[in-house]
Amino acid sequence: MTSQTIRQVRAYTLRGGGADYHDQSDGHWIDDHISTPMSKYPEYRQSRRSFGINVLGTLVVEVEASDGTVGFAVTTGGEPGAFIVEKHLARFIEGARVTDVEKIWDQMYQSTLYYGRKGIVLNTLSAVDLALWDLMGKLREEPVHQLLGGAVRNELQFYATGARPDLAKQMGFIGGKLPLQHGPAEGEEGLRRNLEKLAHMREQVGPDFWLMYDCWMSLDLNYATRLAHAAADFRLKWIEEALPPDDYWGYAALRKNMPAGMMVSTGEHEATRWGFRLLLEMGCCDIIQPDVNWCGGLTELVKISALADAHGALVVPHGSSVYSYHFVITRHNSPFAEFLMMAPKADEVVPSFNPLLLDEPIPQQGRMSVNQLDKPGFGVRLNPECMLERPYSH
Repeated sequence: MTSQTIRQVRAYTLRGGGADYHDQSDGHWIDDHISTPMSKYPEYRQSRRSFGINVLGTLVVEVEASDGTVGFAVTTGGEPGAFIVEKHLARFIEGARVTDVEKIWDQMYQSTLYYGRKGIVLNTLSAVDLALWDLMGKLREEPVHQLLGGAVRNELQFYATGARPDLAKQMGFIGGKLPLQHGPAEGEEGLRRNLEKLAHMREQVGPDFWLMYDCWMSLDLNYATRLAHAAADFRLKWIEEALPPDDYWGYAALRKNMPAGMMVSTGEHEATRWGFRLLLEMGCCDIIQPDVNWCGGLTELVKISALADAHGALVVPHGSSVYSYHFVITRHNSPFAEFLMMAPKADEVVPSFNPLLLDEPIPQQGRMSVNQLDKPGFGVRLNPECMLERPYSH
């Protein structure tokens, strides 16, 4: 395998579902009056699609080895990401040895510093990195979790993110994370409705089932603190991504003012070891939630996790299907995983990146055996019925 080189890298785009899970049709819970940084504007409050959350679409990156074996991965990035891969990053990938993942990562990151560092460039870099790990696994005929050192437990356990934690409990999940629907711009009435929703769900699921609130970067420190203390009566386990991702000082203050036993989590929209270093060294949170498809890929997530371990923080990656499952099962400081309920009504368990991926494993009664992750690479295939487009070439 060490003699194998990368013959070609290709970038494709897809609209409708896939890795851009916000790209859904009408009537999906993920687009139903969820508090966002844009909720201050009434015209953009009801639907996240109204302000363009789904404009990018899915990016698919393929890397082909000299023997014709193909590894691939997906992320959110669409056509801008495809341009970056084909017109810039390809020079660092093609001709390199398949095993040169650290060197390729560093060259991609250093060469894009002047316009990258976070956001869409890191999404794109992540997809390339994950595709390389998929390719290595296929060439070695081993699952990615074996490349990472092997599983430390026999199964994963999941909490569910979606509009119906009560149904998630019936499906065997250990907890349910609700989207916060009403932000500061909706005043006291909005706060009251948030608490009423939480109280109703607590009544439905009983005293011991985990309940969390995902605030999606939409609150200020005062509102987040008030919400947390009021929610303590309903045994809220954590408050997630309450503040804008760059407000490290606000997160540090929020964590200091949490009710006893309630945790702060964030990091879904953070990237690289340097971003997470700030979160950890400033004491911003109890749980970091990097998305492996956005934070820099698996190569970077390993470094982020080591930092978190040294700071006594948990690493619970943002829901990214097999790309995080293979990681979580190899880390002691990742004791459980997130599952995104992508059924429109959050009433059934369906594959997270449907319809793009085939053979995508899903939890059974909130659990997933390591045996479900034992195919080479990440163990999934691209659905040939999905109409991928290659907008650029090189």
